[in-house]
Amino acid sequence: MPQDPVNSWRRAEFHYSGCLALTGSGQAGARVQVGWLPLGSREAVHMPLWLQALMWGTVAGAALVLGAAMSWRWNLPSKLVSSIMSFGAGVLISALAFELVGEAVEGGGLWPTVAGFLAGAVVYVTANMMLSRAGAKHRKRSGNQQPSESDSPGSGSAIAVGALLDGVPESVVLGVGLLAGGAVSPAMMAAVFISNVPEGLSGTAGMKKAGRSARYVFGLWGGIALLCGVASLIGYVVLENAPGSVVAFITAIAAGGILAMLADTMIPEAFEEHHNLTGLTASVGFLAAFTIHHLGG
Repeated sequence: MPQDPVNSWRRAEFHYSGCLALTGSGQAGARVQVGWLPLGSREAVHMPLWLQALMWGTVAGAALVLGAAMSWRWNLPSKLVSSIMSFGAGVLISALAFELVGEAVEGGGLWPTVAGFLAGAVVYVTANMMLSRAGAKHRKRSGNQQPSESDSPGSGSAIAVGALLDGVPESVVLGVGLLAGGAVSPAMMAAVFISNVPEGLSGTAGMKKAGRSARYVFGLWGGIALLCGVASLIGYVVLENAPGSVVAFITAIAAGGILAMLADTMIPEAFEEHHNLTGLTASVGFLAAFTIHHLGG
């Protein structure tokens, strides 16, 4: 049975595919959503797209927990953390250009994309300014910039909300991406996962130095991972029957928010320690995501 190779594997007598397959029944070449299939079977067992959206959003969010666990277990050198942050920033910039903005223009037109992108950037920057005043300005810094709860009462809650603000746009576009092709974009999934690892690394290093407890740190990242899955689900469900211009507008909002997040939080941390090699490392990340985009496309 020919199938899309993405998200597919074999186990015992069953074949799983979370995306599209060609069936031999009905119209030749009919494309259907499939789930668990007995090998050799020609009838598709559906895995609902809404469930895929929830699953992939949660998996992408789990990268935050992975980064947090690495940072909590080992005292990683600041230059290593900033190098990974630079790479992740490059990956996200590539995903913005080729997976989000470009496809939004193709699907919904230039002006909905422009309006959405500007709206996303404005909303993110406004929210980030408010959170910064509450103590969340340095939530992704790996050094001693993060305040403790005693230094800045309420900063713990502000950091939690800020971390959620950073993760929601990325997760929403994973769910929206299922609307177009019926399967999660390999390049976008890789970009979000790769960029989330250094976010968890850097943010946890700073929280650890600020005296935050393991319960707080892993409760924060674990909760955000689950909410990322919910955000991806909402992105799919809300826009399932929306016109192309609306999908383009929402996708561009997420893209604008992600770029503002990169400029306000990830790139400053990357440059803090890495300096002269920041641009080169980000370029390598950009090319990695660009390559995945073309190989997966």
